[in-house]
Amino acid sequence: MQTILGAGGPVANALARQLKNYSAEIRLVSRSPKKVNPDDDLVKANLLKPGEVMKAVEGSDVVFLTAGLLYDHKIWRRDWPVIMKNVINACGKYDAKLVFFDNVYMYDKKEIPHMTEESQVDPPSRKGKVRAEIAAKLMQRVQTGKLKALIARSADFYGPESADNSILMETVFKPLSKGKKANWLGKADKPHSFTYIPDAAKATALLGNSNEAYGQIWHLPTAANPPAGKEWVAMIATELNVKPKCRVVPKWMVWIMGWFMPIMKETVEMIYQYDRNYVFDSSKFEKSFNIKPTSYEIGIKEVVSRNFK
Repeated sequence: MQTILGAGGPVANALARQLKNYSAEIRLVSRSPKKVNPDDDLVKANLLKPGEVMKAVEGSDVVFLTAGLLYDHKIWRRDWPVIMKNVINACGKYDAKLVFFDNVYMYDKKEIPHMTEESQVDPPSRKGKVRAEIAAKLMQRVQTGKLKALIARSADFYGPESADNSILMETVFKPLSKGKKANWLGKADKPHSFTYIPDAAKATALLGNSNEAYGQIWHLPTAANPPAGKEWVAMIATELNVKPKCRVVPKWMVWIMGWFMPIMKETVEMIYQYDRNYVFDSSKFEKSFNIKPTSYEIGIKEVVSRNFK
């Protein structure tokens, strides 16, 4: 049994399909789970409630934690430690292996221009401090020998299913598709890596079913030599057959927008990821499994084909 805790998002849905290559039994767990594969086992559970997490994990061989919380640092601080504790305890009780789908918020800002699995952890944001705390808690349990787990880490992501969950979709694909200006946060002359969701899902499923991968942190396959912001806009505009119109949104403007839009208020502290080179290095995974990530050109074509044609 392969179980996804926090089912329903674009990454979790893509992962559910990939897991059929490894198991006939896929369990999807969320407050309102929906089938991805025809024979998925659906379990309703609140990850904040330890008893419900125990029942959801029971019988699982591998558990994938892909939950996403509302983009609010107060909610992250309140809920993420509880969720991680509940999941760790459940996996420990039932001897299930755990795969945590993570982001890069915990890295020191000076590491952003070239992030590897060895990058220094010293988050400059409130949300990053929460991610650092729960990742450390997970790896500490692994080091005691009481849990078999790994961390699968992704850059900002995009993909055919990311309609409402990707900043690239919201700020570039959607506005350009409507003939409007794209909105690029920070500085448009800085390269920015994005992980392609189908690649992330395939790699996460593979890691979870590879015994040698456990006890480690892995960067999920992400194309090298990322385009700069203005190049992203140009490439996407070309595929959409529209003009590459772009508005650069500096930090002060995001701060003002935050007075009226809660999501932008929460984005202000993350602008450091857009005012410098943001390069996500996945060479460890690529060399270990001999798998190359999808190129940005092909990824953009797939997103446009699935969502705008």
